This record gives sequence, C-alpha cells and structure tokens, in this order.
Amino acid sequence: MITFQHISKQFTDGTKAVQDFNLTINQGELFVLIGPSGCGKTTTLKMINRLIEPTEGQIFIEGKDIREWNIQELRWNTGYVLQQIALFPTMTTEENVSVVPEMKKWGKQKTRARVDELLDMVGLDPSLYKKRKPSELSGGQQQRVGVVRALAADPDILLMDEPFSALDPLTREQLQNDIRRLQTEIQKTIVFVTHDMDEALALGDKICLMNEGKLVQAGTAHELTRRPANAFVKEFIGDRKNEWETPVSEIMDPHSEFIASVNLLNELPLYPAPLYIFGTDRQFLGRRQGNEIVDHDISVSPDTMLQEAVHYFEKTDADALPVINEGKLLGVISYKDIVRYLKEINSPAERESV
Repeated sequence: MITFQHISKQFTDGTKAVQDFNLTINQGELFVLIGPSGCGKTTTLKMINRLIEPTEGQIFIEGKDIREWNIQELRWNTGYVLQQIALFPTMTTEENVSVVPEMKKWGKQKTRARVDELLDMVGLDPSLYKKRKPSELSGGQQQRVGVVRALAADPDILLMDEPFSALDPLTREQLQNDIRRLQTEIQKTIVFVTHDMDEALALGDKICLMNEGKLVQAGTAHELTRRPANAFVKEFIGDRKNEWETPVSEIMDPHSEFIASVNLLNELPLYPAPLYIFGTDRQFLGRRQGNEIVDHDISVSPDTMLQEAVHYFEKTDADALPVINEGKLLGVISYKDIVRYLKEINSPAERESV
C-alpha cells in the first residue's frame, strides 16, 4: 500500500508542481495517474522512489515513511519503466535484465532462471532474444525488455512513466494488453502515468485525474465516466462511456417472471425456468426444481459489471441469474436484458441524449 499524506512539491523557480496531495494506492492495484501536461503526475510518481523529494507531507509504503527506507533498498523495491526505455546499448538483453539482480548479489544460476522466466512471460523466447542487443530489437520488444528489467529483482512496486507513448498505435495496444495480462500473473502494485484517457480507462483498476498539481477526482473508470466530479473531469474524459462497465443494478429486473415467493411454490407452472425463490424479507432461498428448492451457487451482485456478468453466464445454461446482496434477492438479470440495454444505449436516439 502506498499512502500520500498532504504532499506538496515546490521547485526552486517557484513552480508548485504538486499541492496538498492525499491518496491511497492499494496493494496489487494498477493505478493510473493522468492529467494534462504539467499537472504534476510525473513529479508525483518520482516522489514514490525519492527521485524527487517532496517539499511538504509524507509518503508511506506499507505503513513505513519512505524517508526511513535505505534509499537503495527503496529503489530496488520499486521497478521503474520510462518512456525513453534506456537499455544499455552495448549489453545484451540478458545483461540488461541482470543488472539489478547482480547488484543484489544473486547467484548466476538464479539470475539466468529469472531472465528466462520473465522473457517467457512477455512473449520473448529466451533462446532467440536474450543474446540480442537493443539495436536488434523493435521498439515494442525493447519496451518489453524494459518492463522485464524493472521486474527482474521481484520488486513489490512497479512505476511506469508514459512507457508506451512513443510507440506506434498497434504496438501500443499490444503492450497495453500485455501489461494487463502480466498484472493478473504477477499481482504487483503498478503506478502508471499517462496523458491518454483511453489508455487510462483500458488499464486502470483506479484512476487519479490531476490538474494544476491537485487531485481532482480518483476512482474506477466507471466512477469517472458515469459520475464526473466537475466540468473539468467531464471535459477531459469526453464521451467515453463504456456500456460494458454498467453495473447490473442499472438494468436488472426486480419484478421478473424468473422470481417468486416461496408461498407460491406449489402453484408455479413448470416454466419459466430457472425460477429463483425468496422468503420473508426477500431472503434468497435458492432455485426451484420441480416443487423443491435447491442450492444455486452462481449469482451476481448489484455492483457486478455487465462484462463480468457475461462470464458468469458462460458457467451456466441459465437464461437469467439472481442478483443477490447480503443474502437478499434483489431481482434477476438475463441475456435478453443485456442485449436490450446494449441495443438501446447504442441507438442513434440514445447517443444524442447522452
């Protein structure tokens, strides 16, 4: 966990780069800092590993003030990926990746195994790439090596400062997919700086929008696109609502034909099926099977996003799933509900009203 408490940074020329910045980044999050040029996002990133020292305030990593860390250990624990890749041109891929493990006095066997493991992880066959020098790699391959080098010593935190902005659009999209996939495997805390809102929405578990050194709004992509804090957020994000990031609660049917009270169990027809049964105070009892109630373990919460709900449908043959909150049956969501919503939200009349 990374915590900023009342962080400010003023440079010697009087520039107030960051002002009273308060934020918590949870362990394992891919957290994006975004905003217009000069908003303070890169300065904020660099204060995490003390490349820049704050003028005021404190930064904590796992509850420990970063000023109490040995600065070398702090930087070993925070891998750093730059836009300017900065691989050593005379070194091979293997030698570039091995720099920090060798500084930490890892053995040669452990280091070689780590290099192979990480190159495999980013889709670079070690037998083909580890002896190549940077000049023999494409821009996308060089940036993958940059990511691998930052991860080589197994740091807890990965800092990424606009790492893909110099790449062509196709390579950039591929690397965005790579880092998202990689994050599911390595579960590091990643702080990612970008000026591209599409990139932020595609990558971030949480997003912090900054302006003039101040935190304007922080939250999920859904929260920023659906509930912008002010006109600046709304204008910066633009019309980027992702219909797949709609919570189930917005389209579920609380009065569906797929739900019924236990008091009516013996009077129910065989169809529609499945039929979900609730008792007193809407407590969810299970799924009807004939005239009996059986356990049903596949359900969604009201906060589940449509994209995730589809994955639940893939696990079952049911046409509808119960929406459960604290044991209560709030309603159901069906494939038809999702299709109808997507059709409506993408109709010309709906787009004009947004």
